Amino acid sequence: MTTENEISEEQLTEIRENFDFFDRDSNNQIDLPEFTKLLRVLSPTATLEQAEKGFSLIDDNNDGHIDFDEFMAWWETCWWEY
Repeated sequence: MTTENEISEEQLTEIRENFDFFDRDSNNQIDLPEFTKLLRVLSPTATLEQAEKGFSLIDDNNDGHIDFDEFMAWWETCWWEY
């Protein structure tokens, strides 16, 4: 059984599958063009400006990429806001 802050193996697998789907070059990072495509799947009318803003909010360490941990934190908390 999981606590409120834990995720199940099934949820982790689902998050990983989503991450891998949008990580088109399979480098274990999502860059801005990949994130823009992801955002447009979630919200077809999303603008590049919105993608850039969302990307910068998710990229916690400001390295220009969204790694799996950053993606997972975002996916668990607020992806549906897009």
